[in-house]
Order: sequence, then C-alpha cells, then structure tokens
Amino acid sequence: MVKTRRVEYRADGRVMIGHLAWPTGDDLRPGVLIGHEGIGLNDFQRERADRLAERGYVAFAMDYHGGRWFSDPAEMMSQLGPLLADPDRMRAIGRAALDVLCGEPRTDPSQIAAIGYGAGGTIALELGRDGVDLRAVAAVNPVLATVRPQDSANLSCPVLVCVGSEDPLAPPEQLRAFANEMQVAEVDWQLIVYGGAEHAFHLPPVNADGSLSTADAHEQPVPGVGYHHLHAQRSWRAILGLLDEVFCSPASKGRESSVCWPAGGSPEQSPPESSR
Repeated sequence: MVKTRRVEYRADGRVMIGHLAWPTGDDLRPGVLIGHEGIGLNDFQRERADRLAERGYVAFAMDYHGGRWFSDPAEMMSQLGPLLADPDRMRAIGRAALDVLCGEPRTDPSQIAAIGYGAGGTIALELGRDGVDLRAVAAVNPVLATVRPQDSANLSCPVLVCVGSEDPLAPPEQLRAFANEMQVAEVDWQLIVYGGAEHAFHLPPVNADGSLSTADAHEQPVPGVGYHHLHAQRSWRAILGLLDEVFCSPASKGRESSVCWPAGGSPEQSPPESSR
C-alpha cells in the first residue's frame, strides 16, 4: 500500500506544490527526491513518486514553478534561462525540497538520492555539486553545462546521466566537457547515450494542460524534442538499478532475493524491471 499527500512549501520566494508518496509501515526508508521537467510538475512525475513508494522508498516530487504548467515553449524558456544560469538559486530550490523529504517521519535522512528530468535533473546535479550528502544522483535529459564545474569535486556519490544522441541540448562537445568534469573530480559516474533519442525522450506525449495524451506525438512539437518509448523504459530501469545498488533494494529488504551487492562487485541478479 502507498500513501500520498500534496505538500505546499516555500522556495524561491513562492509557494511550491509538491507530491509526497510513501509505503505503509512505520520503519525508516530511503528517500528519493524527484525533479520535474522544465514544463512543470504533472501526473507523470507524481506517478514516478508513487511507483518508487511501491518499491519501498519515500519519494517527493518537488516543484520549482510554483504550481505552474507551461504549454508555451517560449514562456517556459523565459523562466528556465535565468534559473539554469544561477546555480545558487537551483541549489536553494533543491535544498528546500530536500527539507520537505527529510521532514517526513518515514524518511531516513542519511539515505537520500536525487533524480531529475530536464531542468529537474540539472537541479539534482547541482545539489550534488553543492556538497549535499546524497547516496546517488541520476539525471535524464539535463542541461549538463554548469557555471562552476569545479564544484563537482563535492560530489560524493555515484552519478548517472542519460541523454539522447540527437538531443540538441547535449551536443558531443558538451558530453566531452561533462565527462572531463567528472573525471577531474574523481566522481563515480556513468553517461548513457541512447541512440536516435531526442531531448525529453523519456516523457510521453502530453496535452496543453499537462495531462498525458494518447497521441503519437507531443501536442506542441518542438524540433529536437520527442518521446522514445524503448529508451524511456531503459533509462527508468537504469535509475531503478542504481537505487537498488546504493540502497540495497528496500523493496526486497530481508528477503534472500535482495539485489544488494558490495560496491565494485557484481549483482547476484539483474535489477527488477520497471513497473510501468
């Protein structure tokens, strides 16, 4: 059983509206912070939180738009541009959401991961660069460029980044710069490039109001942006595998089938498939 509630909290001078999900019980569980895409928080990422709660995590889908959904790409970018150029602002927004997650009584504050999509993935990376005590960071389709790459020396956990080979926001030179940034900082990192995938390949088509669409393409198509079903599933499984690794799979805690293994070792079995 999973419980959920809407959470209003303050960050960036606004009231944010997040979504908290947790499994029934009374024991402490690892927490996972989820950052949404630049267009806003919708049921897609709320469901992500619910699915993670089913796997034994306390999950909080944060908000960084004050409850707004942007159907106009130009308006969205006018909001994202200043945010992505200001790491201190991104870090403050992320820390405010972390306070909500860690404030939930079921959350073990010493066992926290941050994952995110698009600009939400960039916020997750910036939290790690800010020296937040995290067990893992995973970012899908983030903006990889950062104002202070030297801060990656503060990353003390594994980092997973998933991008599409045809993403105009992740050109080869930026991928090389990110790889060099991680290497110089001696981070335990992975960069997965999905062949043929564009930006936002993880996000199913949505309507102008943010609800999931049954259409085959995005409601307002943008060049270089598109959904790729197979790679969306693969990136989700990669995230679940990383979480299972660093948290010893809370869903199977106490069972012989646990997928926990020592750092640097080999898993006894493959990570579970996504429930989606």
